[in-house]
Amino acid sequence: MPSFFRLSVVRAAFIAAAALVLTGAAAAQPAAAPGASQVLRATLKNGLRVVIVRNTLAPVVSTSINYLVGSDEAPEGFPGMAHAQEHMMFRGSPGLTAAQLAQIGGMMGGQFNADTQESVTQYLFTVPADDIDVALRIGAIRMRGVDDSQQDWDKERGAIEQEVSRDLSDPDYVLYRKLRAVLFAGTAYAHDALGTQPSFEKTTAPMLKSFYDRWYAPNNAVLVIVGDLDPAKTLARVRALYGDIPAKKLPARPQYHPEPVQSKTLTITTDRSTAATLIALRMPGPQSPDFAAAEVLADVLSSQRGALYALVPQGKAIATDFELSALPKASLAYAAAIYPAAANADEVKAQMIAILRDIREHGVPPALVAAAKLQEKTQAGVQQDSIEGLASIWSQALTVYGLASPDADLKRIEKVTTADVDRVARQYLDLDHAIVAVTTPRNSGKPVASGGFGGQESITLPKVKAAHLPQWAQTALGRLSVPPSVLDPQVTTLPNGITLIVQPEAVSDTVSVYGHIKNRQQTEAPADEQGVGDVLEQMFSFGTQNMSRLDFQQALDAIGAKETAGSDFTLQVPAQEFDRGLQLVADNELHPAFQAPVMAMLQRQLAQVLAVRNQSPAFLSDRALRQSLFPAADPSLRDATPATVAALTLDKLKAYYATVFRPDETTIVVMGKVSPAAVKAAVLRDFGAWTSTGPKPETDLPAAPPNVRAVVAVPDRSRLQDNVLLAESTSLTRTAPDYYALNLGNAVLGGGFYSTRLSIDLRKNTGLVYTVDSSVISGPNRSIYLIDYACDPANVSKAEAIAIDDVKAMWAAPPTADEMAQAKALLLRRIPLQQASFDDIAQGLIQRHDLGLPLDEPTLAARRYLAMTAAEVQAAFHKWLRPADFVRISEGPAPK
Repeated sequence: MPSFFRLSVVRAAFIAAAALVLTGAAAAQPAAAPGASQVLRATLKNGLRVVIVRNTLAPVVSTSINYLVGSDEAPEGFPGMAHAQEHMMFRGSPGLTAAQLAQIGGMMGGQFNADTQESVTQYLFTVPADDIDVALRIGAIRMRGVDDSQQDWDKERGAIEQEVSRDLSDPDYVLYRKLRAVLFAGTAYAHDALGTQPSFEKTTAPMLKSFYDRWYAPNNAVLVIVGDLDPAKTLARVRALYGDIPAKKLPARPQYHPEPVQSKTLTITTDRSTAATLIALRMPGPQSPDFAAAEVLADVLSSQRGALYALVPQGKAIATDFELSALPKASLAYAAAIYPAAANADEVKAQMIAILRDIREHGVPPALVAAAKLQEKTQAGVQQDSIEGLASIWSQALTVYGLASPDADLKRIEKVTTADVDRVARQYLDLDHAIVAVTTPRNSGKPVASGGFGGQESITLPKVKAAHLPQWAQTALGRLSVPPSVLDPQVTTLPNGITLIVQPEAVSDTVSVYGHIKNRQQTEAPADEQGVGDVLEQMFSFGTQNMSRLDFQQALDAIGAKETAGSDFTLQVPAQEFDRGLQLVADNELHPAFQAPVMAMLQRQLAQVLAVRNQSPAFLSDRALRQSLFPAADPSLRDATPATVAALTLDKLKAYYATVFRPDETTIVVMGKVSPAAVKAAVLRDFGAWTSTGPKPETDLPAAPPNVRAVVAVPDRSRLQDNVLLAESTSLTRTAPDYYALNLGNAVLGGGFYSTRLSIDLRKNTGLVYTVDSSVISGPNRSIYLIDYACDPANVSKAEAIAIDDVKAMWAAPPTADEMAQAKALLLRRIPLQQASFDDIAQGLIQRHDLGLPLDEPTLAARRYLAMTAAEVQAAFHKWLRPADFVRISEGPAPK
């Protein structure tokens, strides 16, 4: 539940093989607020600050209650106190039990959570607009009081300790934790909000209640509400629900007095497939007058026109980045380079230091400063294209950045000059006080197969009972109906076969393009050419036949656009620059520069990465799952190897491109401030001459026979905890009527947040896991049913036994009427929630088109769910699932 930032590998095809993810505090994310007429602000008499932002993208509302307390205020020796109290807020309050809260949350769509940061703890609800009163009531009840009973804490302690084990099993998180300890020694920032297992063992419920009583108050909170709402009516309801909650006298807050950073080198072994070097620095926080210039500096350093990224086309790195992770009073900044494990880490470090030193001594290119500021403006508009995302951005701006609105950050960025950036670079790119971190992959050993059930235990748990909901929740959530769709996609099939889908939206002055070419390397490339698609995907970042790499990126920067190309391509661009942006995307997609030296470099890098990846725990777990579920000749078992990549030629790559990149397998979705007619004309102009020859290649995996029981343990020396997958294959297809019955039953079993059988049995009642989920993954010819959880090695078999017993229970008896009503409410209310961002809308349209489903399939599915009976759900589980045949794949220490 802490908020994490992520450093992602820039180059898409190497993501699975070459990703480095750092876990830590939320990254800097400036944004523009909607116009003043869409924002209503108020401060209640008790001190509660309220900000209401109207956004009509979907009939959805997102609420965020931000308490201005976090790990900074944790008592000495108890760094996770705020995090523990966040957990306990889900264990009940006077007037609202934990069971009621979980059931209500599930029935509203299951999109509620919380996170603890350094200076703020956030409680988040995203719900259909009709359910806003329920979300507000829950927030008010929890602001008035919390149970914090010792009995509940004794159970919740197990779950939070599992969360600690999970994060400590991630080498990147361990590295992040070490970086913080050195960069912020002597301050509260030296630790994050997660906490430690020893301190949780010493924590008591009275300690938690005391923490709540001191800090949880309306005058220490900010309520942000974003979505399709009436601001005045919403504010009136907030006053009625929250206005009489008494204010409190708040304790003094800790001061931030950092010590000088002592230069140090950290080395970490990792289970990733690549090596990485990070150079970490302490930089100003968002409340510093230098922060805006630091944001621009970070953008310049991460630019694809910059010297750091130049390491990629030079073949010295697979990916590079510069990140600024903002804490209130300071930021953790780092330059990162990711490269094959065979590369010379000392040389990479020396080159990175030389680049940063040159920037410090000679300044930044003014053209990159201008480009960064224009890109920030575009991204500020893009951030309005998600209701939940906009609520999060407003919350961060008000509570962490200390600003009046997200727009205030953009305004100060617009005032930044090149001289400001140079000054900040001279002051803060202090390499004599930098922390250098190097991560190196290591082999953890081969998978170990075992027979039997893996030590199944017999565990008896109380029968799950539905909670009796308060009248206000029953009244609001008792209605079950097909939610009206606000989408009206305009669909056209162009003469060359492109499917064009246009969804006009006016929530921002930007346009987003999402393109997808239906493809599958495993079926479209011969077994001895696996990896050709991975190399091809990387070729698109090296320019086109008409423009060099740098000229192409400069053209994007000139219009404030972001673009990616390949079998999935995207564009984010100001509406007035849509035509030029689309021209650039089309040039990249249709005329990539297939240069032999570039291909040779990419082959060498990918072969080196695969040599490590194919022995990594993550890959071995994935392959063990596929080998256990499917026959030896199944195309899904075709994997790239160093040998298959080394044998590729430029002619083979071009042939694969000609086979796979076809207009009649392409879907393009355009969303934003556009007209369908203008979009069609532009796409015809830029993509209309694209043609394909011959029959379409096969892209669907074939039907497969049922799997048999298998147990495989994949060792991972980096982990304290086991990741566990329980899975089985089935011949159910996505278009089969039974898919909906199985999916509805899955919402009862495990796919419906905290109120499901699996979550209640494995988390709430036993504390064996932190999270557990289940899903039906269906394609045109087959499906996988999957249950996944993480737990300590001693609990792997216990948790498995409970999970399988829960599946058997779905066989043995139909779900109860209460469970059916709750599952139907969850799935019906998820429909509008999945239409509350451009990304979700576009990806949903593309996925449905790929699967041959009607674009209004969610509405059709809702009608099926409404009419479905419990007997149909039981029959589907009995027909398609085989409890005795679940495969168990664990990754981590040997299960006990």
